[in-house]
Amino acid sequence: MKAVPDDKPAVKFRSDVTVELVRSSASDSDVLFAARVSTQGEQTLESAQDENLDASRSKGLINYLMRDRHGSPFEHNSMTFYVQAPIFVFREFMRHRIASYNEESGRYRELNPVFYVPGPDRNLVQVGKAGAYDFLPGSPEQTELAVSESKAQATAAYESYQRMLDAGIAREVARIVLPLSIYSSMYVTMNARSLMNFLSLRTKREGTHFPSFPQREIEMAAEQMEALWADLMPLTHATFNENGRVAP
Repeated sequence: MKAVPDDKPAVKFRSDVTVELVRSSASDSDVLFAARVSTQGEQTLESAQDENLDASRSKGLINYLMRDRHGSPFEHNSMTFYVQAPIFVFREFMRHRIASYNEESGRYRELNPVFYVPGPDRNLVQVGKAGAYDFLPGSPEQTELAVSESKAQATAAYESYQRMLDAGIAREVARIVLPLSIYSSMYVTMNARSLMNFLSLRTKREGTHFPSFPQREIEMAAEQMEALWADLMPLTHATFNENGRVAP
C-alpha cells in the first residue's frame, strides 16, 4: 500500500467542539419593543433603540411572554455562530429546520485531516431501552479500544482519500471514503426562539419540564451557544430557565 508522502499534512485528533459568536443583533430590549407593539403601536418606534431597561418591569413582561408561550417577540433578533465539530454532530444540528446553515464543502476544498476521538470523560456504555438510555463510563480497556480503533480507521481513510486525490480523482468523489468523525466547520444563524427550541432538546438539565437526553457531542456545542446567548440576553435566558426550559 502506497504511503502518504511526507509533505502531506499529518492526521490530527481532537476531542472537543468549538463555538464562536461571529456577529449578533440580540438583546432583551428586542423582545420588549416587539411585544409592546401589540398594545402601543407606533409609540414603540421611540423605544425600539432604547437599551436602558426598567429591570423589574422588563423581566415581568419577558416572563409573561415565556410562561404563556407568546413566542413571536423572541424572533426579532439574530445570532451567527461559527462551529467546528465532527460531521456526525452537524447531521444532528440539521435536524433542526429552524436555523440557516452554511458548511464548508468537500467538493470545493481539500478537507483537513482532523478527526474526533472520544475524550477520557466521554461515557461509552449504553444501558437501558430506546428513549430512556443511561450512558456510563467505560472501562480503561473500552476507552483504549474506542480511541485506538477510531484513530486507525481515520488514518487509513485519510490515506485512501489522499491516494485518490493524487490520482486525479475529483474531491467530491474522493471524500466518500472519509468517516463522519472528520471535522467540518459551519455558520449557524438563528434567533432566540429557535435557539431555545434547540437548547431544550440538546441539553440535559435538572428542572426542565421535558427532560432530554442528547448525544454528548452536540450538547458540548449547545452548552457553548447557550453561554454566549446568556451574555447577550440575560433576562430572556433567566426566564427560559425559570419556566422549565420550554421554548415559547
